[in-house]
Amino acid sequence: MKPTVFLRIASILTLIHAVLHTVGGVFGKPANGTAAMVAATMRGYQFPVLGATRSYADFYRGMGLAVTIFLTIEAIVFWQLASLAKSDSRRIRPVLATFLVGYLAMALNSYLFFFSAPVITEILIAACLAVAIATAKSETPAPVANTEHQVRTA
Repeated sequence: MKPTVFLRIASILTLIHAVLHTVGGVFGKPANGTAAMVAATMRGYQFPVLGATRSYADFYRGMGLAVTIFLTIEAIVFWQLASLAKSDSRRIRPVLATFLVGYLAMALNSYLFFFSAPVITEILIAACLAVAIATAKSETPAPVANTEHQVRTA
């Protein structure tokens, strides 16, 4: 398999992650009970911060949307890297390695503070990146021009 395929898969998984994060995490409604009470409390108390009035719910939603934005950007970058991998995938390996470490760290963070769905998604994305790195090869060398012919005609 070629790294392009795995980068396209990583791109699609990352976009799905962004959509589900937005639908469930940012705009999802907490169930009745304690979660709903905590959410109402977070919305209910506002305080001044650097010239603006905000609540903890504002910070929660804002950071959630920031994660969505970055996941969407990463999905686009993975798609673009897949296109670059067609010509010389070996040169993008350091970039892929950086994202791989980042996704492993995100999976650990999700394991410690969230739940299994994002952990599984982030591990699948990391696996795609690892396989893309492993299958990346140097570009095929260009044919060498016949320098003997060029010397005689000059």
